[in-house]
Amino acid sequence: MLGIFQFFKSEPTDYIFKYQGGKVAREGQGIAFYYLTAITSIVSVPTGSVDVNFIFNEMTSNFQSVTLQGQFVYRITNPKRATELFRFTIDPRSKSYQTDDLEILKQRITNVIQIETRREALSRSLEETLRASETMAGFVLARVREQTLLETMGVELMSLFFQAVKPTPEVAKALEAEQREHLLRTADEAIYARRAAAVGEERKIKENELQNKIVLEQQREALLKLEGEHAQSEAEFRGKAMELEAQYHARVTELELNAYRDIESRKLLALGIRDIGKNA
Repeated sequence: MLGIFQFFKSEPTDYIFKYQGGKVAREGQGIAFYYLTAITSIVSVPTGSVDVNFIFNEMTSNFQSVTLQGQFVYRITNPKRATELFRFTIDPRSKSYQTDDLEILKQRITNVIQIETRREALSRSLEETLRASETMAGFVLARVREQTLLETMGVELMSLFFQAVKPTPEVAKALEAEQREHLLRTADEAIYARRAAAVGEERKIKENELQNKIVLEQQREALLKLEGEHAQSEAEFRGKAMELEAQYHARVTELELNAYRDIESRKLLALGIRDIGKNA
């Protein structure tokens, strides 16, 4: 009895079909059951997400070879439809697949993605392809989902992205050299710009110094002119003062002489001798 009846328990992510006599006796997600080994075959369809890596060698619009390395994620959403195209029969004991149809399914999905990737690469130049890998992945994913090829296989493409986009080694070296020259030119232009800015600033400093000297000379000239005017005014005032003083002295002398006008000459001589004696 133990050799005739066996117990089978599937994984939660596997959709199981139990066939007896060529007909589906039972089906479901992650089910467990006893079965007759002689007349039962078990089909296990993995419905969990599967990651698949790929590498495509394509040509761009300017006839440059480019390598696109990426990954896509898919899952089987319609197990019944998938079993109509692929064999997922397993050994109930080891749970290993008896055919390589699962790998064939992955290859067919990869082929569909490669066709759309080739179309995107041919519509872009090498430079655009290198820069727009994320945009390309989005376009490829949208176009694959619009088609019915994966739907007929019961498959849904969940995500797609390119991890690396590389040209041939020779073209990569040429692009690196071109980019290096561009960076060097940019650095030289920056140096020239700094030098020109330094020269411009130095010229401005010299112009400011010259302008300051001109202003100082103008101020000095104005100061000298003002000092000359002040000295002239002072001399004029001093001359007028001396002239008035002389006039006053002359009037005083005249008044003094008028006092001696009616005195006799002998008396004047005596007064003069007396004054001489006093001054001696």
